[in-house]
Formats: sequence, C-alpha cells, structure tokens
Amino acid sequence: MSKLLDRTDGASCRRDLTVSIVLFLLAVPLSLGIALASGAPLQAGLVTAAVGGLVAGLLGGAALRPSGAAAGLVVVTADLVQRYGWRTTCAITVLAGIAQLALGALRVARTALTICPAIVHGTLAGLGVVIAVGQLHVLLGEGPDGSVIDNLAALPAELSDPHPATLLVGAVTVGVLTLWPRLPSRAGRMARAVPAPLAAVAAASATGVGMSLPRVELPSWEAPALPGFPDGPALGLIAAVLTVTLVASMESLLSAAAVHGARPGPHSDGPNRLHRELAGQGAANVVSGLLGGLPIAGGANRGWAPVRAGAVTWRSTVLHGAWVLLCAGLLTGLLELIPLASLAALIMVVGVKMVGFAHIKDVRRDRELPVYVATLGGVVVLGVLQGMAVGVAVAVFTALRRFTALRRFTALRRFTALRREGHRARGGRVALGGRSERRIAEPSSTDTCRPWTPWRNHRCVRPAPAAAPGGEHSGGQLLGGVSAFQRNTAPLVRDELARLAREGQRPTQLFLTCADSRLVTSMITSSGPGDLFTVRNVGNLVPPPGTDGSCDSVGAAIEYAVEVLKVSSITVCGHSGCGAMQALLSSSVPVQPAPLPGAGGGASGTGPSGADTQTPLVRWLRHGHPGLARMERIGRLGRGEVALANRPVADHMERLALINVLQQLDHLMEHPCVARRVAEGGLALHGMYFHVADAQAYVLDTASGTYLAVGPDHGAPMTACVGGGATMESGPCGPAPEALKVR
Repeated sequence: MSKLLDRTDGASCRRDLTVSIVLFLLAVPLSLGIALASGAPLQAGLVTAAVGGLVAGLLGGAALRPSGAAAGLVVVTADLVQRYGWRTTCAITVLAGIAQLALGALRVARTALTICPAIVHGTLAGLGVVIAVGQLHVLLGEGPDGSVIDNLAALPAELSDPHPATLLVGAVTVGVLTLWPRLPSRAGRMARAVPAPLAAVAAASATGVGMSLPRVELPSWEAPALPGFPDGPALGLIAAVLTVTLVASMESLLSAAAVHGARPGPHSDGPNRLHRELAGQGAANVVSGLLGGLPIAGGANRGWAPVRAGAVTWRSTVLHGAWVLLCAGLLTGLLELIPLASLAALIMVVGVKMVGFAHIKDVRRDRELPVYVATLGGVVVLGVLQGMAVGVAVAVFTALRRFTALRRFTALRRFTALRREGHRARGGRVALGGRSERRIAEPSSTDTCRPWTPWRNHRCVRPAPAAAPGGEHSGGQLLGGVSAFQRNTAPLVRDELARLAREGQRPTQLFLTCADSRLVTSMITSSGPGDLFTVRNVGNLVPPPGTDGSCDSVGAAIEYAVEVLKVSSITVCGHSGCGAMQALLSSSVPVQPAPLPGAGGGASGTGPSGADTQTPLVRWLRHGHPGLARMERIGRLGRGEVALANRPVADHMERLALINVLQQLDHLMEHPCVARRVAEGGLALHGMYFHVADAQAYVLDTASGTYLAVGPDHGAPMTACVGGGATMESGPCGPAPEALKVR
C-alpha cells in the first residue's frame, strides 16, 4: 500500500505541475486586462496574480481554486482609483483584507451564503453589464465614461468614427475566445489545453504586428509606495472598504462553494473550509495592498480551470503564483507586445459572462426574477451598495406579499376543514372533485387500493394463475398492477399527462441511479410525471466519454438532458446491498459471473480478464474499477474521504457504494457538456445514497465529504425541487428551502 501511495503522490505532483502552468497562462492575460480596465498600473495585475496564488493558495480553504484579480471588482476599483488615487486604493485594499480576516475569525462565511441568490447574481450581473459597456468604449478607441448611461449615450458618436485597427484586434480576440472551446476533433482537444484567453491574446498580438496600437507598458520594478489615506470624509472611506469587502467576499465564497460542489473529494476540512477561505482571502488582500496590487478575490473566471485540468492538491494554485512572479521579472519584453485593445476585448467578454444567463432560469423558477432585475438595474444605474440595497428592499416586499397570501390561504384551508368535519359529524359524506368534476379522492371509510399499497408486501394485487409460460395470464402481478393503475391512478393523472403530452417534457433534474428493483425512484423522491429524467443501470455508473463505444447510451442520456432538456441538476444515487459493488469487491476471484440475490444487476465476479471470454456484464463493471481503486488508495477505513453523519459506515460494500458516487460525479465532470454548464453556473451536481433496509436517504455534503441523513421534516434536500411539492394544478414546486435539515 505504501508503494501505491508513493506512486499516487508522484502522479499527483506531476498533474499539479501541469495544471499550474495552465493556470499561469490563464492568469497573466486576465490580470493585465483587469488592471487595465480598473485604471490601475498594469504591473499591479501581475502582483495581484502572484500574491493570490502564493498567499491565498497557502492559507485559503479552497485548495483547487486559484485567487487573483477578479472581474467583479473592476467597477469598484476603477471608481476608487478615479476618486482617491492609486495609493489610497491600495490602502482600502489593505483595510478590506483586515475586515475579511475579522469576518473569517467570527465564522460568518456560511451565513454569508444564505443571502438571497437573486441579490447575489443580480449584483454580479449588474457589474458585468457595467464592465462590458465600459470596455466596448476602449475597443472603439475611447476611454470609458463615468456611468453606463453616459457610455451608452456616447456610443452613436463613437460608432460613426471608429478606429479600424483597434476594432480588428478586438474582433480577433472575441472570435478566438468564442470559438476556441468549440474546436472539433482530436486536434481541437489538444489545442484546448492552451487556455482560451491566452490563445485569444496571442492571436490578437500577431494580428496587430506592424499596426500603430497602444500596447502594454510595464515600468521597471521598484519598491512599492506605501498606501496613503485620503483627506476626505471618513464615511466615504468606510463605504469604500465595505464595498470591496462585500464584493470580494461574495465572489470568493460563491466560487469556492460552486467549484468544491462540482469536484467533491478529500481536500476539504469540513465546516471550517469556507471560514479558512475567507481568512485566506483577507490575508492575501492585506499583502496585495501593501505591495501595490489590486483587490483579490477567488472569481469564477479561472476557478474552473484546475477542475477541468484535473488538479489534485493546493500545489497547483501556489505554483501558478510562482510562475507569474518569474514571468513578471523575465518576460517583460514579451508582455509588452500585447495590444491594449485585446485586453479590453478579453475583459468585455468576461463581463458579458458575468451576467450569467443560466441564473435567470433559476431565479425565474424560484419566483425571484423581480429581485434579480431590481438588483441588476440598481447596480447599473446607482452603484454596487445602492443596487444591493434596492434588491434587499424588493426581496423584503416580495416576501411580505407572499407571507400575507400564505396567511390568507392557510385561514381558508382551516375554514374548509372545519366545514368538512362538521358535515361528516352530521353523517354526511365528502368527495373532493377537480375542475372536470371527476372525483379525485374516496371517502376515508372506503376500503380501496391506493397507488402506494403495492409497496407493502404486494398485498394489493395477487397474480392470476398462469396456464403456461407466455400464456394469457403469464403477466400475473404486472398486468394486475397495470389494471389497478387504470382503475385508481389514471383518472387522477390523465389531465396532467395530457398537458405534458401537449407541452413536452421539461424536467429540472437528471436522476442517475441503479437498476436494483428495490430502488423505487418515484417513491424515494416523491416525484411524479415530468419531474425527473431518469437513467438506471447496473451500479449507477457514469462511463467517462470516449472509454468504450458500447457505453454511448449513458453518455447520450447525459448529453440530451444537459443540452436539450437544460436540466439544472444531476443526481447520482447509490444504495445499500448493491450487487455491482459486491461484484467489484470480489473481482480478484476469477469466477464466472452469476446473479446475486437482491443485486443491483450485479454479479459475483468479474470473470476472466481475457476480452474474448468477458460477458457484457463484466465489461460494464470495468467502469466501477476507478471507484474500487480509489477506495484502495484511501484505505478501507476511509481516511476521512467518505462518512455517514449519524452512524459509522457498516462494511466494505457500503463504503464502496459511497465512494462510487463520488467517483461517478468526477466522471460526470469529464463530459464536456456537463463541465461547460457547471462552469456557467447553470448546472449543479449532487450525490445521494439510499439505505434500503432503513428506508433512509442521504445527501452528500461536498463541503465535508459527509452523507447527511435527510429528515422527515425536510421536503427537498437539494437546490432544485424534485416533485412532491407541486400539485397537478400548480406545476412548479416553488423555491428551494434555505438549508438542509438532518437528523
């Protein structure tokens, strides 16, 4: 085992080294562009990238997500530079870092994430609009004006007299940024190893050779000037520090939570991770301000790069800071070939992406669109703090309206119940009817078969005697169940199914689980028609793309759910007593595969290793081998990577089932469509485990690597509703609950 760990550690070091180079190549053009858009010295961007990698990488709690100059802070920093000057802006950065250190010590990071998502995404979207419109002016050969309104008003005059060279360089940059991730074929996959921003800036620099264009100018390095404080009112300084603290902390925590949620693993330290991340960001901002750098945050611009490239530990983020430091000292001449218009186009595209169109669907589903629009508009027109205040006011007003409506509805239901009970007390009968006057509920005294009773020892339907195999009654219980459906359930769901037939399916979740007959998806999720897009297979496995042509079925379902149905979440659900897990644990015994009692379609062994003798089941189970190897690496005691919150892991089979869910989530991220939608913020990944004997569902908490038991008082444990909260008439099930309740 020790030799295996040594080999694994060596492989992880090599992978981290490779990823650090990718991060370095991504950080340099982004940092220079953000410094340019902020009105700061260009070398400040390099200082920020180096400090973000070295300090935040060593002290922060998000091991796989690098920090540096963040696009969300461009508008704030540009305003501070214009109002107070560069030295005072550095002082404000130091004070904001001290404030973040205090907030980290007070352990308020998790509380900060409970802010209404519509306000958070509306704020970032508003900042993105301001950035995009401002940098468009730079592409047109002018400097940005003070506000979005002024910039928009000046556009017609600037469009009438454009600068062709600047526009050409900007167009090349935007074109490469847009097309680079979509390059086809194997050559395209190799080219995508180079970050798109670097490819875009390099192409624009080559295009601009021989043209008279403003380019990067880096002065000779010298000791940074100490931060200075303004003579103006203290209230303005406090507001500036508060703005930098809020925006930097908000962007860092959201990015850390999102990246870690998509790549669960052994790199977290439980609930302390976000508090450490906030404190690490604070320390980095203090150092950056003292050295003449920009405010630092862990933005999403470069946050997904290490996940996609396969980073293993914090070494990748720290090393990328060291490479930036070396670049600043050795490659100054190369950097000065970059046209400023290319950097402006790069940041303009980043600003457009900050609008996060994928989030609009989420806030609309959660009935928070007015809050989102109000916050976005407030930030664009009034400013960051003022826009957030507008969003809070609209959110409070909306909540009060809903609370008032809820109280009226509750009072009406109580009144109706009292009348119903009074009618029954006088000997009457009550039958509930829908809009078509069909009866949708029997009186409580009627002894009838409900749709859920077949799950109780199958006492509802008794199989008819079969005359012969394949005869008229060979369906037995299956046909009896279908008959019961036509009799009892079809009248209840016919209207809803007719609506779905007209409108088509619009599920919000892809639910990928095992084919085990005991795992009844609709039962454990309380879902109904149209709620879940479901994939079931032996062992709830997700083959990585390109591994085996025979596995296209699962990949096709994933692509269809993500690209066509636009689901907002994917859940991988394992279960106890899975025969596939037992088969994997027994794979060292070369026996012929045989069905196991109660197996999830598994087998007792993987059979001989020769390809000619392997059965389809044995070949399929090869996709579970990475999970088995993962358990071998961490040891069968788990070493903290997986745990159940309310009890110890029962045995090796349960531990492998839990680890297998983590492994399949990693496989999901290898599908390009999944990685792209997750990076855009429109898709979330979840892990789930169902213990059959206890009828207990567990949901993976990626912050701690622990599976939390879902309590009976919690209706929807994940960010997207899976049904149960909706009625046939109402459709969507409303906003998700604020926090996961566990018992």
